[in-house]
Amino acid sequence: MTNILVAVFAYIIDRIFGEFKFIKHPVIIIGGLINFFENKFYKNSVLQGFLLVLFVLGIVTFLSIVISTFLNFLPLFLNIIITSLFASIFIAHKMLYDSVKNILYVDDKKTAISMLVSRDTQNMSESDIYKAAIETYAENLSDGVIAPIFYLILFGLPGIIIYKTINTMDSMVGYRNTRYERYGKVAAILDDVANFIPSRLTAVFIMMVSSKKNVFAFYAHGKKHESPNAGHPITAMALAIDVKLGGDTYYFGKLKKKPCFGYGKKDITKGDLENALRILV
Repeated sequence: MTNILVAVFAYIIDRIFGEFKFIKHPVIIIGGLINFFENKFYKNSVLQGFLLVLFVLGIVTFLSIVISTFLNFLPLFLNIIITSLFASIFIAHKMLYDSVKNILYVDDKKTAISMLVSRDTQNMSESDIYKAAIETYAENLSDGVIAPIFYLILFGLPGIIIYKTINTMDSMVGYRNTRYERYGKVAAILDDVANFIPSRLTAVFIMMVSSKKNVFAFYAHGKKHESPNAGHPITAMALAIDVKLGGDTYYFGKLKKKPCFGYGKKDITKGDLENALRILV
């Protein structure tokens, strides 16, 4: 029950205040640990990537348990308030919502969307921009909101911190390129495992919020994504607002064949992005 209260308060704090600009974000510190290990011990091997995961998770797990244990000595009310404030730092709904909503109003939409996605943006049409924004919003509702809250409820403060550590490692080294294909493999697999349940919960929540009768209808298309997780919330969002997402996309000058998600229209408009943003899971 305490973890649920903390999760509710943390979510509300994030929705109201977002990031606290006056403190150094813990994810930056976690990123520093990842960079330290890579700078000192990088080797293009799966074993070395496994040692990276052990090193970073070992330190973060120890520190998060120490912090949680210390807070447990405080009176319950004070413990809940401080834990909620700290946990809210690891939830990114307001930042995600504001960043995607910004696409609606800026003049230079290509530059704005390039800050949110890794795909090529210079030749994007307005429909492509809105589609990329919707996909980013849907996918990150899982990584940035539902998954952190899920692990906070299950395992308390250490749970949300450890999840964000796994997610950060994947975002920094979990790439399929010459440098990270083997070194980042363990981090990438661990992230896939950690997001397996939350991604599907996110999809179900999107379907429920949009009043769809079959809340599992997303699965047929969602499983076609190369990621075991990302396709599900993206498909759910496509079904919720009646558009077709996905499709062939350019990355680093090369066309990548990708499946489509959903059955709706292909021409994505400003109104479709506004509809997606109304689904505040």
